[in-house]
Amino acid sequence: MKRTPMVAGNWKMHGSRVANAELIAGVRAALPRGPEVVVCPPYVYLAELGERLAGSAIGLGAQDVCAETKQGAYTGEVGADMLREVGCSHVIVGHSERRALYGDTDVGVARKTLAALAAGLVPIVCVGERLEERDAGQTHAVVAGQLEAVLQALAGSAQGLASLGRCVIAYEPVWAIGTGRTATPAQAQDVHAFIRGRIAARDANIAGSVRVLYGGSVKPGNARELFAMADVDGGLIGGASLKADEFVAIVAAAVVE
Repeated sequence: MKRTPMVAGNWKMHGSRVANAELIAGVRAALPRGPEVVVCPPYVYLAELGERLAGSAIGLGAQDVCAETKQGAYTGEVGADMLREVGCSHVIVGHSERRALYGDTDVGVARKTLAALAAGLVPIVCVGERLEERDAGQTHAVVAGQLEAVLQALAGSAQGLASLGRCVIAYEPVWAIGTGRTATPAQAQDVHAFIRGRIAARDANIAGSVRVLYGGSVKPGNARELFAMADVDGGLIGGASLKADEFVAIVAAAVVE
């Protein structure tokens, strides 16, 4: 099944109003057609960038979302409806940094996924193993556990497992994020195929259509080889998304010829 490639830029805690404007202008000036492109800046810049990107080919995503679906006494949190109101179409959930630094659990990530879907957002659901888990041969088991929490939550929700078709999965080996180390194309393909196989065990049609991105030190020099793998549908890009020329080059690598 043909899947539209996606390249999403996770700006993490980087940016300023001036730098953001320059970055977006540089990306828009040279952006190739074909892949779906999303940028995910810090919360404080979402509204401004939502206006700047309105009518463009670039989608806007947040880096996290509250699991609660109703407004209330949740100091410091931002709800999915709020994100949608300021122009977001996507949101990252379960990024490894949120899991490691801020205690996001598999169950919590599943709840955030449901909250995002309820508001009409596309969740980019992150899964991935730490270095010690890979070295211990636990990669598949770790990824399966993270993914299964989301699948079970979706299957038990009012929207059902079919709502997985509105999600994007991102495999991000934790040992390859910001370290300069990158999973080889074969390693990435192995885990991506495993993810698709786990989904196919529940619904083959959804497995064939859901996009699985790779995230972990993707650069212009390795993007094309990674994206050429059968089950790699693009990338979730960190540091390289902060430089317009590098991000555009990575998007170009995802163009299906």
